[in-house]
Amino acid sequence: MTEIENQLLFDEGITAQGRSLQEQMMNLALKAAYEQSFVYAQKHTDYSVDLLCGLSALVMKNTGPEYNTLSGNFSAAKGELRLLNVSAGIGGKSYLSFQKVPERLSEFCQWLNAERAVIDKSDIGKVYDLSFEAHYRLVNIHPWADGNGRMIRLVMNMIQHEFGVVPSIVKKEKRKYYITSLEQSERAENSEKFKAFMLQHHCDNLLRQIKEYKASMEDVDIKNEVGSQKSSQKSGQKSSQKIVAMISEDSKITTQEMAERLGISRRAVAKAIAKLQAEGIIRRVGPDKGGHWEVTASI
Repeated sequence: MTEIENQLLFDEGITAQGRSLQEQMMNLALKAAYEQSFVYAQKHTDYSVDLLCGLSALVMKNTGPEYNTLSGNFSAAKGELRLLNVSAGIGGKSYLSFQKVPERLSEFCQWLNAERAVIDKSDIGKVYDLSFEAHYRLVNIHPWADGNGRMIRLVMNMIQHEFGVVPSIVKKEKRKYYITSLEQSERAENSEKFKAFMLQHHCDNLLRQIKEYKASMEDVDIKNEVGSQKSSQKSGQKSSQKIVAMISEDSKITTQEMAERLGISRRAVAKAIAKLQAEGIIRRVGPDKGGHWEVTASI
């Protein structure tokens, strides 16, 4: 679903035409999971296996299936850890054996809590580095049978939210490069390639958003300028009409008196009078002192 479709779904309850009910229910569940994750982030809650499974339960609440395996039964909708081995597609990478998942996930939480406790919160680079490292490590654990991608991105954003930096997203059109960077890091047995991709992708997204913002502000400035010009024109027309009315009532009225009544400068009155004279609406009879005004045409 697009960002606009999700916004309508979240804010107005309007569903997108042509989108499956499952997809829309999945996005509503993801919204609820993010809201809860941000509560934890604001409270600086420590990570635990139970906390992560609770968030996974929110993510998979509407779409998680039940599994019956030789190793036992488990529910994705309840956020339970997988009791089966999984791989990335047919012939793809095999993830960590399910028997090792609980221990590795517990170690992940301990590591993340320790890193959060000592991180320099003012160093934005280190905050992003930690969030991307957590992303990479959680990918390799692959704790759940379903929803791992959503949960891993949620944890990354949760860390970023806790330390007040702009959240990272992975654009759909960059998914191929995202997967490639993961594969390169796995072959190198370190996370550097992946973190470099994530940082560059994040910077590209920020630059695009800044460019879009500047373009939108230019549109606003143009509209404001046009509106200001129109407002100025209307104000000038009203002042001219009032000047003609004052001259009709008192042909010997001075520009100073006009300015005081209109609440504008004498210079502005003189400019309006010059325009009215040029248009043949009024004329001056006699000298500046001792003369008078005449209205020669309707405005």
